[in-house]
Amino acid sequence: MNDHSHDAETRTDNSALTLLFVDDEPNILSSLKRLFRPQGYRILTAPSGREGLAVMEQETVDLVVSDMRMPEMDGAAFLEQAAHRWPDTERILLTGYADLTSTIAAVNQGRIYRYISKPWEDNDILLTIKRALEQKRLEKERQRLEALTRKQNTQLKALNASLEDKVVARTSELQQTVSFLELAQQSLNESYCSTVEVFSNLVEMREHHGRGWNRRIARQVAQIAELSGMDSEDAQDLYYAALLRSIGKISLSDQLVRKSFSTMNDSEHRIFVQHPLVGAGVLIALEPLQGAAGLIHHQHENFDGSGFPDGLTGEAIPLGARILKVAGDYHDLQHGLLLSVHLEPNQACDYLLEQRGRRYDPNVVAFFQKVLGRLADSQDKLAERSVKSNGLQSGMVLSRDLMLNDEILLLSRGHRLSEAIIGRIYHMEESIDRDLEIYVLIDRED
Repeated sequence: MNDHSHDAETRTDNSALTLLFVDDEPNILSSLKRLFRPQGYRILTAPSGREGLAVMEQETVDLVVSDMRMPEMDGAAFLEQAAHRWPDTERILLTGYADLTSTIAAVNQGRIYRYISKPWEDNDILLTIKRALEQKRLEKERQRLEALTRKQNTQLKALNASLEDKVVARTSELQQTVSFLELAQQSLNESYCSTVEVFSNLVEMREHHGRGWNRRIARQVAQIAELSGMDSEDAQDLYYAALLRSIGKISLSDQLVRKSFSTMNDSEHRIFVQHPLVGAGVLIALEPLQGAAGLIHHQHENFDGSGFPDGLTGEAIPLGARILKVAGDYHDLQHGLLLSVHLEPNQACDYLLEQRGRRYDPNVVAFFQKVLGRLADSQDKLAERSVKSNGLQSGMVLSRDLMLNDEILLLSRGHRLSEAIIGRIYHMEESIDRDLEIYVLIDRED
């Protein structure tokens, strides 16, 4: 026997595991105790098979190692009884002579894990016992998992009996919740959009060149966004940017707001080119408008890089800003805000075509031409009629700006009415004690 200590690396925390060594030779038991105690095991010993059984009756033993050749009760008989009474205890036979018949009997009767010949190699017996205990652990874990699986299967069968009804009920609840959330989100979006439109109307009151233009620009850019394949979130940002594109001009004097860009002197030019920065800055605290703020910042960038404030070129300019540039300039050209003359709509369109590749993205100009064509076709098919507020219906579209005292814009031409807006119109008429002049679009064929 090689009685020596093993590397610390091979030692593990085995303090919860109990080993029983049974042998009638005290020196063998002493050697085994010296070998295994440093490994952290709890060590029990017995000098005979009968005493070994007595120990097992009092203690929980994880693994027993028994000598084969002992008086009164040999190892085969001892391990047979141990296997019968404590089947979960691993069993190893220690034999010191080449008695094949006795070893076979021990294997069959005691159902031993392995047998080890005397004299043993320390590493061999250490590894054998370690593997036996690992097998015991795995078997115990397998039994635990099987028991858990049986328990879960029983529970699953019970759940399956009522699962379909529960799923149907839960699905109905979820669908109802989703519907409520969608309605709430729609209401929130409509309310937020109305707030942005109010800001847009206030800005227009400073520009002195007609009401509702920003709303018309917003409708135009929405159609261009659709033609260009822009996603819905970016399209919403673009719509808001169109409504608020002039918000930075609140920092300008009335004279400069009305002046043509081409006639500004150097000092006026330096002041004017700051308005996109001011506009984006005004919106900095409003998280839902950060996308729109970026487009307002870049709305005067030219496709060839000659614009302001950052001198971006081509596709480095956000697509929404390129769209806003085309639709905004189409408006400004007709009101003398870009050139020193007021252009007719067809002249403004020709100017956009001439400046393709310089001021404007050619693809966006092409989309804008299609939008103008659509608008012309729709105008040919639509007429208008005057209607009292009690005749309004949700979904109707205003054909004219809804004004208060011919001075204050309440709703722009093209606004689609909702039940909430109609209710506010009723309230406004009650407040001023007279009817508002309301015109809505109708199909000429109706």
